[in-house]
Amino acid sequence: MCKAVDVETVMQELEALNKERMKKMYISNGAVEPLFGVATGAMKPMAKKIKVDQPLAEKLYDTGNYDAMYFAGIIADPKAMTESDFDRWMDAAYFYMLSDYVVAVTLSESSIAQDVADKWIASGDELRMSGGWSCYCWLLGNRPDNEFSKSKISNMLDIVKDTIYDAPERTKAAMNNFLYTVGISYLPLHDKAVGTAKEVGTVEVKRGKKKSSILNAYESIQKEVDRGKLGFKRKYVRC
Repeated sequence: MCKAVDVETVMQELEALNKERMKKMYISNGAVEPLFGVATGAMKPMAKKIKVDQPLAEKLYDTGNYDAMYFAGIIADPKAMTESDFDRWMDAAYFYMLSDYVVAVTLSESSIAQDVADKWIASGDELRMSGGWSCYCWLLGNRPDNEFSKSKISNMLDIVKDTIYDAPERTKAAMNNFLYTVGISYLPLHDKAVGTAKEVGTVEVKRGKKKSSILNAYESIQKEVDRGKLGFKRKYVRC
């Protein structure tokens, strides 16, 4: 760990990496000021230097700056975080790129991931639900199949089938991604996931002023199967 790095130094380095094009893209997806607009790949050299630093991650996340919050997720120590820490991070995750790609990703590398994600899925809150389903996507796409209860994942597929159309918009997207992820990355329920995805069919996700996203997990699964990706697992979850 590099002891000399403090919040001010990281913020200055992030600001120096800003790209107006990235900032506009983040804002179009729901980010609000403050933010710089840093491409995630551009953060890697600084992340390699710092490695893991939970106290620094907490301070960066507390800035409310989108880029700093994202970087906090990269250098966080998930094993040092408690359920209340993850809840606190989720409280501050004001749009899906934070809930699903920072908080859920960080949670997926902790030993309490499934317990916390289960509570979020049952919460009725759009971004908590989205983060919970997304956490399972990160888990299933990375961890061995034997770490999961087949009956539990099967029940979750049933929940998606029965509730996806009435779910909040971002939760819909995460649930659709869950169908896809089970279909590709969790072999014990590949056939059921394919059947469920076929039954669910096309899902429309409204995105404010932007054009709606039209999602179809069944078609996405078939494309990946055709590419020989069945059983795919990521080596790493975080950058």
